[in-house]
Amino acid sequence: MIVNNHSAFIIIDIQNDFCPGGSLAVKEGDRIVPVVNELQKRFALVVATKDWHPAGHSSFASLWPPHCVQETEGAEFVAGLDTSRVARVFLKGTDMDIDSYSGFFDNEHRRATGLGGYLKERGVTDVAIAGLATDYCVKYSALDAVMLGFKTTVVADACRGVEVREGDTARALEEMAAAGVRIIESRRLLDARASGSRQRA
Repeated sequence: MIVNNHSAFIIIDIQNDFCPGGSLAVKEGDRIVPVVNELQKRFALVVATKDWHPAGHSSFASLWPPHCVQETEGAEFVAGLDTSRVARVFLKGTDMDIDSYSGFFDNEHRRATGLGGYLKERGVTDVAIAGLATDYCVKYSALDAVMLGFKTTVVADACRGVEVREGDTARALEEMAAAGVRIIESRRLLDARASGSRQRA
């Protein structure tokens, strides 16, 4: 991925409830924070999403334990995440009756979060995505980004999966790649930055 003024970095749901100690903890979810913080420095535009469920959300009974309930500590970004570069936070999962894995739409594509329009208004053509979890919110965000016409990259080592079933993360990466998502490791972006700095020096 070539990072330029038409690129944006999307941070997906790095919240307390998705990290160790949270109600829907992703194994090693907190390990990605230092990498995500470094990746932010590569982009002029950084945005983030939050799961932001009303209490008693429909998904709690059938799919997941209660998590990221509005105005609770579990819904806040983890303490180590640098949010100083985040231009805007988009809330998802706010509808009581429909979950929203994607940062762009609810699961039935009935309502948009505003993220897609926000990026297009700013001339963004390329997005890089990192966060939690690879096999759910990252995957569906990436698939929707492709559908909306963005050149989409997922930074695999800056994500972690829930792994409800063993192999879900690998399958999610394969599904994204098959849809046209570029899957890379963070060093591809960070090494390019270091190389550029040395050239300017």
